Amino acid sequence: MKLHHAHPWDLDPAAAIALQRNLCAHLILTDRIGPVCRVAGVDVGFEAGGVVTRAAVAVLRYPELDVLETVVARQPTTFPYIPGLLSFRELPAVLAALERLREPPDLLLCDGQGVAHPRRLGIASHLGLLVDIPSVGVAKTRLYGNHGDVPDQRGAWVPLWVDDEIIGAVLRTRAGVKPLYVSSGHRIGLETAIAYVMGCCTRYRLPETTRHAHRLASG
Repeated sequence: MKLHHAHPWDLDPAAAIALQRNLCAHLILTDRIGPVCRVAGVDVGFEAGGVVTRAAVAVLRYPELDVLETVVARQPTTFPYIPGLLSFRELPAVLAALERLREPPDLLLCDGQGVAHPRRLGIASHLGLLVDIPSVGVAKTRLYGNHGDVPDQRGAWVPLWVDDEIIGAVLRTRAGVKPLYVSSGHRIGLETAIAYVMGCCTRYRLPETTRHAHRLASG
């Protein structure tokens, strides 16, 4: 798989932060997305006390949501755990997993942030930019920004704000459960991202993509 904006991974935290600020200028946050037939969930876990990174990709047919393909890749963990820099810890293994797919997905739903990140480059944005595939951040918790209360009904959402900028959406995928934090990663606008996340949700809080990838990543 050809990488766009390729860069070294053996960076110190200051260099990683500087790289994030450089890369975010290349993000496309409008719809540059074709037909979606293969949607992939991406999740990462760790083995042996964090020494091994275990990345999982589950590709589902869209909109039917049956599983087409799953892959797992393991690599030594080389970057420390630093909030805001998790993509540097996790993406080398994710890229290795994507390389094992029979064909690339049309859309990536990542367990983590897109532009809802202090430097607008969470793991979904970083990954989407590197592989040039439309990507969405679907996070279980808030990393950055503020929001109001979300109505307790399926599909309801409110903006996630920083100052006067909307950086994502707080989305209720099911009544009576906590919302998810959805943000554009790369090559997709926020409302389209929300629509695809909802299209991947059935009777659970999490989209089916995330549920399948998480089972693989956590072993």
